Amino acid sequence: MNSESKKIIFLGTPDVAVSVLSALLDAGYEVPLVITSPDRPVGRKQILTPPPVKTFAESKGLKVYQPEKLGAEALEEIQKSGAELGIVVAYGHIIPQAVIDSLPKGFLNIHYSLLPEFRGASPVEQAILSGQEKTGTSIQKLIFKLDAGPIVAEEEFKLDNQITTPELKNKLTEISSKLLVKILPAYLAGEIELKDQDESKATHCKKINKSDGEIKISDKDEEKWRKYRAYFGWPGIFYFDENGKRNKVTEGAFENERFIIKKIIPEGKKEISL
Repeated sequence: MNSESKKIIFLGTPDVAVSVLSALLDAGYEVPLVITSPDRPVGRKQILTPPPVKTFAESKGLKVYQPEKLGAEALEEIQKSGAELGIVVAYGHIIPQAVIDSLPKGFLNIHYSLLPEFRGASPVEQAILSGQEKTGTSIQKLIFKLDAGPIVAEEEFKLDNQITTPELKNKLTEISSKLLVKILPAYLAGEIELKDQDESKATHCKKINKSDGEIKISDKDEEKWRKYRAYFGWPGIFYFDENGKRNKVTEGAFENERFIIKKIIPEGKKEISL
């Protein structure tokens, strides 16, 4: 198959999606339309900031569309693109059935777990929190049910007890990009047999809140260490001292089966070493 003859639209928002879009372009696919989230206020000064996918796409001269939701106007834009297939990576918005049905080859979605395990918003964090020995990436054909579409391809990745969420996301992004480019020619040619998910084995994970990062003295050391790794970067972990003050843990380690807190930021103060 000549990949240059195949048009693919791309839907994604954060940094991890940029890597996949870049891999598609490097593989010679034409991307006539990139759909991403609207610019949002960021930081204390609430500066209006474009999502990473927009910044990258515009640097490549790609057409960028930023709807608040995928309504009739978005459907028209998609149909005008002339694309056969859509790729979705961490887009962050619900994709209606009318959009799913709008392209000849449908939409493929990349999800960072071995589906049907850990459907939902935080599969990477959940794999670490639950002490999994392996995780992976799934490429599924999108249907109008969260992460429940038939599997096009999967690849496993072995976990150790040191890896953090940012590191794992980067690794799974690398794996996903290569796997997607590898299977696309066969998928577009109709040569891949899709595998339905086993609904009886489906598990789910929720959206993470800042409050999820709290650790308590009564927590087991392994549990604290998993939380530290899972929430590394954001939202981070914290504890309340005997005076009810919030202390953010900025550096920790797991030594001799014990979780060691090395640095904290006490409430209203600067970072200190312990």
